[in-house]
Amino acid sequence: MPLMRRRDLLHRSASALLAATVMLAGRPAHADTAPHTGIELSRLGVQRSDDGLVLNYDLRFDLPKDLEMALGKGVAVVFVAEAELFKSRWYWTDQSRASTARRWRLAYQPLTRRWRLSFDGLSRHYNRLSEALDAMRSTDHWRIADAIPAGDEEDYYVAFSFKLDTDELPRPLQIGLGGLTDWRLAVQRRIGIPASR
Repeated sequence: MPLMRRRDLLHRSASALLAATVMLAGRPAHADTAPHTGIELSRLGVQRSDDGLVLNYDLRFDLPKDLEMALGKGVAVVFVAEAELFKSRWYWTDQSRASTARRWRLAYQPLTRRWRLSFDGLSRHYNRLSEALDAMRSTDHWRIADAIPAGDEEDYYVAFSFKLDTDELPRPLQIGLGGLTDWRLAVQRRIGIPASR
């Protein structure tokens, strides 16, 4: 059997250690726990403003216990909200006119025992996880696109999505997500543009 290079050995050891930690923190299938319900979108609206189109939303969700335990062990997670303005076309696929996204990185700081939420290069600390989640659960006046011509509202719509970005998780966690359907938090909705008054 050929000897492994030191770098390969360290890489495999780190991957195995992280995978073992995740398996201890969150077992793939629990018979004694109720399944996680995911994300509920309780409010979604698009409004016209002097700056263009703005989006407002309210979400309801809690993190699965397995994900909370992984966060407590130092695994950071990223949530992404995306909004894309489309123009409907009967002769071809709908045309994307504008697209924007917001990203939050949530991590637990063991030394200070506080939650750190990073957004747009700025970080804020919270004493409780629920406070950090509340900062992501609701947004008002998020500018998503320039104004559209009055009278053309019927031709446009906005596709909104909010999700836990599993691609940002450490590689061993991504491989182990096959049975962890609770970690696939996501919601998508399509909404029309209100007519101008």
